[in-house]
Amino acid sequence: MLSAIAGLLGFSVLAGVLVTALVTPALAVTSMTANSSIGVFEALPDYMEVGELAQKNTLYGKLNGEYVPFAEIFKQNREEVAWDQVSPFIKHAVVAGEDRRFYEHGGVDVQSIIRAALGNLSSNEIGSGASTLAMQLVKNINIQNALLLPTKEQRDAAIAAAQAQSLDRKLKEAKFAIGLEKNYTKNQILLAYLNIAGFGGNTYGIESAAQQYLSKSAADVSLVEAASLVAIVQLPNDQNLDDPKKYPANKVRRDFILKNMLDLKMITQAQYDEAVATPIEDYVKITAPSSGCTYASAAKTFCDYIRKSVKDLEMLGSTPDEREANWDRGGYKVYTTIDLDEQANAEGQLEAYAPRAENRFKLGGAVSSVQVGTGRILVMAQNKSFDDTGNGDPVQTTAVNFNTDKAYGGSSGFPAASTYKLFTLTDWLMNGHGLREVVNASPHDSRHFKADCVGGYVYNPPYHPANDAGEQGPWTVIRATARSVNGAFISMAEQLDLCDIRDVAESLGVHRADGNPLKTDASSILGVNEVAPLTMASAIATIGGGGVYCAPIAIDKIVDANGTDIGGQNSRCHQAISADIAAGAAYALKAVMDGGGTGYASNPRNGTPLIGKSGTDDQAWHTWVISSSTKVAMAVWVGNIEGHQSLRRINVAGTFGSLIRHRIGLGVLGPLTSEYGGSAFPSPPANLLSGTTLELPDLKGKTVEEAKALLLSLGLNYADGGTKASDAPTGSVAETDPAAGTKVSKGYQVTVFTSDGTLYVEMPDVITKSLHQANQDLVAAGFDSDKISVEWQPTANPGDPTCEVTASNPSPGTPTSKTAAVTLTVSALPDGSPPPGCMP
Repeated sequence: MLSAIAGLLGFSVLAGVLVTALVTPALAVTSMTANSSIGVFEALPDYMEVGELAQKNTLYGKLNGEYVPFAEIFKQNREEVAWDQVSPFIKHAVVAGEDRRFYEHGGVDVQSIIRAALGNLSSNEIGSGASTLAMQLVKNINIQNALLLPTKEQRDAAIAAAQAQSLDRKLKEAKFAIGLEKNYTKNQILLAYLNIAGFGGNTYGIESAAQQYLSKSAADVSLVEAASLVAIVQLPNDQNLDDPKKYPANKVRRDFILKNMLDLKMITQAQYDEAVATPIEDYVKITAPSSGCTYASAAKTFCDYIRKSVKDLEMLGSTPDEREANWDRGGYKVYTTIDLDEQANAEGQLEAYAPRAENRFKLGGAVSSVQVGTGRILVMAQNKSFDDTGNGDPVQTTAVNFNTDKAYGGSSGFPAASTYKLFTLTDWLMNGHGLREVVNASPHDSRHFKADCVGGYVYNPPYHPANDAGEQGPWTVIRATARSVNGAFISMAEQLDLCDIRDVAESLGVHRADGNPLKTDASSILGVNEVAPLTMASAIATIGGGGVYCAPIAIDKIVDANGTDIGGQNSRCHQAISADIAAGAAYALKAVMDGGGTGYASNPRNGTPLIGKSGTDDQAWHTWVISSSTKVAMAVWVGNIEGHQSLRRINVAGTFGSLIRHRIGLGVLGPLTSEYGGSAFPSPPANLLSGTTLELPDLKGKTVEEAKALLLSLGLNYADGGTKASDAPTGSVAETDPAAGTKVSKGYQVTVFTSDGTLYVEMPDVITKSLHQANQDLVAAGFDSDKISVEWQPTANPGDPTCEVTASNPSPGTPTSKTAAVTLTVSALPDGSPPPGCMP
């Protein structure tokens, strides 16, 4: 009894305070400060603002030249609507069900408070029946603000405080409700409530509720539908319409609301009778909310990239946390760079040649395309469907974006293979070399590379990569680039600095997808660094754009919930390499895409000049092709997501595995270049073609010491080729590889062979000897009798001696080879005929 009396007194005091607050809030505060609960008025502002509600973020892309939505992302499924976008039945139902005297009181309904007090005398609580729409709006605002707090602990504590059944909370809500009534109209408060209220699960606001449960707009909701929707807000998770098991509970509340509407003369008896007789299943038509990139209508991986990039979007806030919080609040229209026409084509090409259903091994494929000179991402496609729900088919779906870095939802990257040769080529030109310089293309043990960033010269374990087609000997750099000859690029790197090659790669935006530093060992030359396709598309775009690197961007502009354009991502471009160097690299890379080059299979040959580079790692587990015009660039990767299936030992969808990249590249590049075009690449300066070539001197017959000293003085490297049969004196230089007269670049390794003397001979003196004797002497000296020929010389007088050798070629005493041809001049009869019996 004492408890009941105390409860009644508490509610009586509260009722008195609220009545006073309605009239003179300041007086109420000063007169009741002795009570700690009532004193809460003192610390609160006069009112709270309704503010912006969490809403959907909508992503747009260009389709047929027009922006169209393709994805919705939201923490709360809400779409705010205006007053005239809500059915009158809904407005009446809310008043009838939640606050019958809404248009009569000033924010606090004292009658409801006293009624609740009488029903809760012993609990010292005020139940939901005491809350007006304004007070419920205050509670919902507090809950919404709580949901935007950064940590789960903070969110849970704030939500608990906003929902606590306590006198303290009710006082706060009452104070704010009074303030709302003084600063907003009744219709504004009612509309704000309809837009903020929870309707079960992640659905908030009357429009989203109507769309989800009825598949129609709030403006088109009927009487019975309105009552059913409003019935949800009392117990959102128990009385919503997502499960027929909840229909009975919803119907009880629905019919209660309808009876109130009848009592308040909002509807007629006939309307009431018809509504209560309508089964719920007659009008429920569920449309599941589709938040997130898994449900995007297109470009799902690109959508995920946008979501993962929110932390970088400076127009959303000054710090990453603020940007995330604003994004969660939502309401943004995000106009992206994606070209949905080209995206759809790329996805079609990937499905045709790298089908997602391939189940013999884990086949992956990806295409990234960027606009040259801006970095705008035009295409971001992959063969596996994006699904981050955890419920997708493990063969056909993935939550990983193959095109991007790990930090943006991507993988750890894929070995760049021979596409990485682009950076050795660029560094070669930056160091004064030329494309027509000749380098050693033969596979050879390479141990001695310069790498200043790791302590000068680096003595690596023997590195002996093979050439894909067994290429050997001297090759020009431009020819070696077109054919992607490993040995040639190893020879080039031996003349450069591995750290400089890394620096060139970084200047073109290249970085490992896993976030680790780029490797600088010998194997890095041939592309062991694991990178993302978007990275390589941006790198080749730098060459296509005259040496200007532009970081990838995905957003052209964002419009906030108020319709204000808050800007987009500005192009972040800088001159990474000189225009001349870019022109030189493009000159070589154009040969790759033209006839005979390794990228020719990806060239649509539609009149747009193209540069490019293909790549296949050692075991053909990963394959690439990158390309660019002066307007648009592309990277295609096809390989193993996991595992080690050689693409040279399998056919997929009727295509040889290692050619899949080219089939996709061809199908993507054709439409891309047709839409975005491209002009001729500038011609490089002459010195970038010729470089610093020199003609290899003739070293035959020189001592090894003389040959070595001469080569080193010319800036060439010496290699001992061992001995071989030669006509040079024993131990002297027999020949070189490449041969004397070949134009090579400085740093070229020249192999020197020494003579074993087996073919060396001095020409015997057979002058005045008979032809027969001379022939015997030559054969005895090692000459081949079949290579001895005779020229007959007529004698001047009949009495002169005949059949006698008068001259020889080579001359007597001349060093020559035993394999050389010998010509003997022999005296003949005056008429020039051989003397009788004159035989070899």
